[in-house]
Amino acid sequence: MPIDRIAGTARREVVDATGGMRTTRQDLLAEEVPLAIHANGEPLAVMMVSPCDLEDFACGFALTELGIARHDLLSVDVQSLLEGIRLDLATRHPLPRHALDPQRWLPGRSGCGICGHRHLEEVVRRPESVGQGPAIASSALEVALAALGKQQPVNAFTGALHAAAWARPDGTLVLVREDVGRHNALDKLIGAMLLGGIDAASGFALVTSRASYEMVAKAATAGMPLLAAISAPTALAVDLAQGCGLTLVGFLRRDRHVVYSHAGRLTAD
Repeated sequence: MPIDRIAGTARREVVDATGGMRTTRQDLLAEEVPLAIHANGEPLAVMMVSPCDLEDFACGFALTELGIARHDLLSVDVQSLLEGIRLDLATRHPLPRHALDPQRWLPGRSGCGICGHRHLEEVVRRPESVGQGPAIASSALEVALAALGKQQPVNAFTGALHAAAWARPDGTLVLVREDVGRHNALDKLIGAMLLGGIDAASGFALVTSRASYEMVAKAATAGMPLLAAISAPTALAVDLAQGCGLTLVGFLRRDRHVVYSHAGRLTAD
């Protein structure tokens, strides 16, 4: 039976070898497309992304990588080109000098936000402290995790995408964004929240990846009080979360999780 194509996927013919039998069939694969980001006419970066929810990505990237608030982002223009996709941002004010440094931005691999930085001071960003946020029951993390798989349509077909989700304090999922890059997925989520007027301090985020330093920095920059990941954090991520007041959870499973910072925000069931 042919597989219907969905946004963010491409159909390819594959040979399936199972139990010694070889069959030819059509498969859906995750698309990975080069995205060139320009701001006020200046080229900033090229990275590999999933070609969907790009306006959300633009708003999130502008905040977490360029420090541009939603109200200072005047317009986002997405153009499909032969070579890939071009994303043009227009901002109310000129970009910071460091953002225009031609030696800062290098071609990125699936949205690594630190690629191209030349100095340690540029890499280790320390965001402001996050707000107090609501108390969250430990069971809410499991509720969100159980619901997430059903809201990853592209990954359900391809098995190749990360997801970032936003949940209410009771674990009800409000938004989910997917991308081949974990950083991109989180930027898309943050952008969707900005566009939708969702208060980042009103719930928590869940990501289907490890919790690296950049993921914590992006979450804290957006004002998220809690970030839960299904894999491990790094030591630098824990230190950063501890310093900015963010609750960092790793190894989230159906009946287990590990809290690495500010455990008091989570309440017993």
